[in-house]
Amino acid sequence: MDDSSEICETTAKALVIAGPPRRDVDVPSPVRRVAGGRAVSAVWENELGGVTFQLGGGLDRWFVKWAPPGSGIALSREAERLVWAARWATVPRLLDRGDEADGSWIALAGLDGETAVSERWRADPAKAVEGIGQGLRAFHEALPVATCPFSWAAGERVADGARRRAGGQLDPGRWHAHHQHLDVDETLEMVAEAPPVDQLVVCHGDACAPNTLLDDDGGCVGHVDLGGLGVADRWADLAVATWSTQWNYGPGWEQRLLDAYGINHDEQRTSYYRLLWDLGP
Repeated sequence: MDDSSEICETTAKALVIAGPPRRDVDVPSPVRRVAGGRAVSAVWENELGGVTFQLGGGLDRWFVKWAPPGSGIALSREAERLVWAARWATVPRLLDRGDEADGSWIALAGLDGETAVSERWRADPAKAVEGIGQGLRAFHEALPVATCPFSWAAGERVADGARRRAGGQLDPGRWHAHHQHLDVDETLEMVAEAPPVDQLVVCHGDACAPNTLLDDDGGCVGHVDLGGLGVADRWADLAVATWSTQWNYGPGWEQRLLDAYGINHDEQRTSYYRLLWDLGP
């Protein structure tokens, strides 16, 4: 895990950008306490105000993900999913967690490997997308659907979108440009009926390129940012994984990722799950 692997660098939502902090970030007291005197640096900030801090360096570095009160970031969800998934996949090891008046946080051990959107891998997108595709296939095959306690089913996500619409929380202006011509009610109607399930797997839940870690040869060595992990059609992940190749490497790499995964393009499921993604928080 390195300083750019915590969350998608550019999401499908046109106006929602996460990345290295563009300003000085105050270190919250829980993070200072967890650091225990080690060097602390803010390495990532998301659009909801959540910040990821690196503690120390080298192989012993930790990462602390912190969310301010009222942000809506459910770090407890990610903690539960990491503990469960760690039995079958290489994911960050949960070291500690807390929920306090000035924010919630989880402390994670760093992983070997480098994010697939590092400068090195942006310069070699062919190798990077192969690693992402192969790594996602291995992830889907490793985690057991039958005993997974978490769901990411389309119907539940549609229902959540409807609840958020009722609360005035859906803004098409934040959606991908391909979807911004749609209004909220029209979009909810379009996603009301999901395509038939191709294959149920335990999905990553945010399978965009920055959340795959690669070794020096381009092989996948781990995954991060699993707050959305749950059982769903594998195309819920594949639609976003291929989409993120556009954001991170430019056009022309989607089929290479699918080839590495070992599957043919599916226009209906890809379009559906990309639109459903835009309805998410």
